[in-house]
Amino acid sequence: MPVFSLDPVQTDWCAQLRALAEEQLRPLVEKGEPGRVNRPLIAALGELGLLEKLFGRANADDQGAGAGALDLCLLRESLAQGCTEAETALALQGLGTYPVVQAGTDRQRAHWLPEVRAGRAVAAFALSEPGAGSDAAALALRAVPDGDGWLLTGGKRWISNAPEADFYTVFARTEEGAGARGVTAFLVPADRPGLTGSPIEMLSPHPIGALAFETVPVSRDDVLGEVGGGFRVAMNTLNLFRPSVGAFAVGMAQAALDATLGHTADRTAFGGPLKDLQSVAHQVAEMATRTEAARLLVYAAAEAYDTGAPDVPRRSAMAKLFATETAQYVVDAAVQLHGARALQRGHPLEHLYREVRAPRIYEGATEVQRTIIAKELYG
Repeated sequence: MPVFSLDPVQTDWCAQLRALAEEQLRPLVEKGEPGRVNRPLIAALGELGLLEKLFGRANADDQGAGAGALDLCLLRESLAQGCTEAETALALQGLGTYPVVQAGTDRQRAHWLPEVRAGRAVAAFALSEPGAGSDAAALALRAVPDGDGWLLTGGKRWISNAPEADFYTVFARTEEGAGARGVTAFLVPADRPGLTGSPIEMLSPHPIGALAFETVPVSRDDVLGEVGGGFRVAMNTLNLFRPSVGAFAVGMAQAALDATLGHTADRTAFGGPLKDLQSVAHQVAEMATRTEAARLLVYAAAEAYDTGAPDVPRRSAMAKLFATETAQYVVDAAVQLHGARALQRGHPLEHLYREVRAPRIYEGATEVQRTIIAKELYG
């Protein structure tokens, strides 16, 4: 049954997450260096049990099942309301590690999952390239056969947590001319010879960089899943995380809406509070309605994923598309209603204004989501 409201346990958990983000995680963010991996923050996510929640508890052979899509969405939405940097740190750990959870060998899981759960290891999802972003099947990083293994040659770009991650989930072409069927996923430790990287300065200062592979050796022990099955590993990961990108966007929209409600109730103009102006009240009503609609679409997509529904790709794409576009609208409207103060460096809305732009591009741009939706509808 689709989720249209949360039960009391879920509601209480979300409130606890928001409090954790504001009271314990935000101070760690403020001590960190913008644009760099914040290891104390990631360690705190481990100590607070949030990474364990993300990946599931370890059992005897350490094969974590991973969080359900709805739990992941609630985590991201709630943390985003209190501290977007904490949300992003958690999400990047999930994105980089989930291929290991779903397709890793027992040895790979046993080595890396305890370290990630504890917040000691930093993960990265290395899919995008200088010439292959939205068209993920056009990957050009080559895996050249070398004995029983391969040598990786080429580059990756726009990789979150690069170049400071401890391991990378890397997607490389093992068969030329085979499109998506010629891509293999590898787990590549950061200390592998021939692997170097450099940071990229972005609009919103997150740890993002480029990677260079100069005949980096990988073996069959490094393969995630099957040789030639890497595209499936990537798409399975993105189908899980796309609704949760929408949840991140909903969290930002809700934070902007909450700030706007407080501001328009307290700020006076033209003889009374801003909320008494019909143009303002109607704008806020529209912001609230779109935010709630986005939230419900995200929850429905998460429920579809968790119940194994056949239309997960369409629902995931719809959730990411609508939620990220909605968040952009709501944050922009909030800035407009706050006026010049929202443009001042350090204002919460100035921060959200920079943060909200990227989700419309990464993990499949808005235009890609529309293509997926149309393909599913006509298919």
